[in-house]
Amino acid sequence: MSFSGATSQISLYALIVAGGSGSRMQSDIPKQFLLLGNKPVLLHTIEAFHAINPSIQLVLVLPAAETGRWKEIRKEYDIKIPHAIVEGGNSRFQSVRQGLALVPPESLVAIHDGVRPFIQKEMLEQAYATAADKGAAITTVPLKESIRRMSEEGSKAENRSSFCLVQTPQVFQARLIKKAYRQEESRHFTDCASVAEAAGSKVYLVAGSYDNIKITSPEDMLLAESLLKRKKL
Repeated sequence: MSFSGATSQISLYALIVAGGSGSRMQSDIPKQFLLLGNKPVLLHTIEAFHAINPSIQLVLVLPAAETGRWKEIRKEYDIKIPHAIVEGGNSRFQSVRQGLALVPPESLVAIHDGVRPFIQKEMLEQAYATAADKGAAITTVPLKESIRRMSEEGSKAENRSSFCLVQTPQVFQARLIKKAYRQEESRHFTDCASVAEAAGSKVYLVAGSYDNIKITSPEDMLLAESLLKRKKL
């Protein structure tokens, strides 16, 4: 997959952020390194991107304390998929900023959670295509449950059709998101899309998938095992 501009093709990058801990997973091992099936969650994620399009240039952002563990994993599983490694910062914002330093301005970059191993071809291609045309695209899914807005006075029912759940990948023209990450970090930044919007970019939505889960708890791992078995059928 490539996108032709007036004079050249646009290079595709994927920045995979894997800076989580095992706290919510109730594990001493960071969740991105837990075994899903017979290999680490993070390896599933990298393999998924490579399987969709081997030309995507992968940048893996890891906590400084975990680069040694990943080196051991690369050797144990004989990982041949090319990827660069960047040490992350003290927050997701800082980790993404440091990863973006390796991404050329005239490219498209998908920023993705390392613990979302079930990314799908259609959603990724649609996100890249929309970002190439519009500047920024994020994957989302409709809400399934009823929601209520909480306040000091109590709670109030809201129309769930006015809301959606945000996933990754979130894809951007690299020059736009690199510029956005030059601004000062804010507690209001919940994802890359909110950083881009604060810098003046409009964000467009593309369809995600309910299978594109983020593995953060033991319950998520049980669901992931089920999804993996279904994928192998």
